[in-house]
Order: sequence, then structure tokens, then C-alpha cells
Amino acid sequence: MGRDTIAGLVILVVSLALLGLTFEIHSNPLVPVSPAFYPRLVLGSTAFLSFLMIVFDVAARRRAPPAAAPAKARPAKPRYDMVAVMFAIFTVYVVLLPYLGFRIATVAFLAVMQYAMARPRTRRAWIVLALVASIATAVTYYMFEGYLQVLLPRGRWTDF
Repeated sequence: MGRDTIAGLVILVVSLALLGLTFEIHSNPLVPVSPAFYPRLVLGSTAFLSFLMIVFDVAARRRAPPAAAPAKARPAKPRYDMVAVMFAIFTVYVVLLPYLGFRIATVAFLAVMQYAMARPRTRRAWIVLALVASIATAVTYYMFEGYLQVLLPRGRWTDF
């Protein structure tokens, strides 16, 4: 059993246990969306993704030929500096959100986050970075504004 299988099992068990607890949340018949809807959505997605993680790890291990003796790999050094950088980027995002608005601030946040994690070196990588930031922001925006009818912040400076 691989590391991904173990992690997937732990996440699956925790997600399913918490998902079971959401059925104890009482709903108001006058409100169209139950207070348990969002936790069930997140926990159900997490359980499904952890199940996929287990399936892919098991399938990869069945396909891989048995290794003789695994070479001792040097463990990666913890990157505590990156943790500080990510918190700093997130803090700037939260501060600028009311001024730039959700759409502009989120595109910038996602682009800067991706750049900080893995600097793009080719034109194609820059295009992928821009597409991921734009598409993720658009999907999130239309999901919340259009489907869930949750108002997201408009920018004081941009009114966008």
C-alpha cells in the first residue's frame, strides 16, 4: 500500500464521517438551500477525489514492475520560506480585494501564486498560467454570482 493510498483512505474516512454528521443538520422549510448543502457538497467532493486518489495509486502500483531494492532517496528539505511567501501573497490578496474587486484581485492572486510555486520558463507556460488564473476566476465568479446568487466584492477603485 502506497503513501497516496494511505492518505486517500484517511481523507475518505474523515470525509465520510463528517458527511454523515451533516444529516443531523436541521433545515428550514422556508429556505430553498439547506444549511447542510455546502458542507455536503465540499465533503462529497473531497470523498470522491480521495477515492480517485486511491484508485489511481492502486492502478499505478499494479502496472509498475516490482523494484529490486529501492535506492535511498534524499528527503526534500522543507521550504519554510515558501510558506511565508504564500501567506504574504494571500495577505496582499485579502487587503486588495475590496479595492480591486473579486475578479481582478482573484486573477492576479492566482497568477502570482502559480508564479511563486513554479516560475514559467516558456511562452506556453505563461499562457497556461494566464488561462488557469482566468478560467478558475470565471468559473468561481459565475458559480457564486449566477448560480448561488452570492454577491462578491466589487472594487472601490475599479467598480468591477
